Amino acid sequence: MELFEKLYDEHEKVKVRFIGFTTDETRYDFGIVYTNMFFGKPLVVCMQTGRSTLLDPRDLEDTEHLQHSFRIKDKKEAEDLAEFFLDALPGASLETQYE
Repeated sequence: MELFEKLYDEHEKVKVRFIGFTTDETRYDFGIVYTNMFFGKPLVVCMQTGRSTLLDPRDLEDTEHLQHSFRIKDKKEAEDLAEFFLDALPGASLETQYE
């Protein structure tokens, strides 16, 4: 008897970008995983805390989402991070997994 029902098990060669930078107040180290999974949204991982989220440029309009995802206390820092990601993240693919 199987304990788990497998929903998906995909193998994919992906592009990963590792980037570290500082703002006036904070140092950041991120890994950005560019994948075709998750509706084309890159997986962004904070290398310092291990916290991650899927992001595309539309998600960056909501700085509260960034604050929550990466536990950023200062709104200005979240705005700075959103500005960085606007340059770092490609536009989201409109293709879906379910076509």
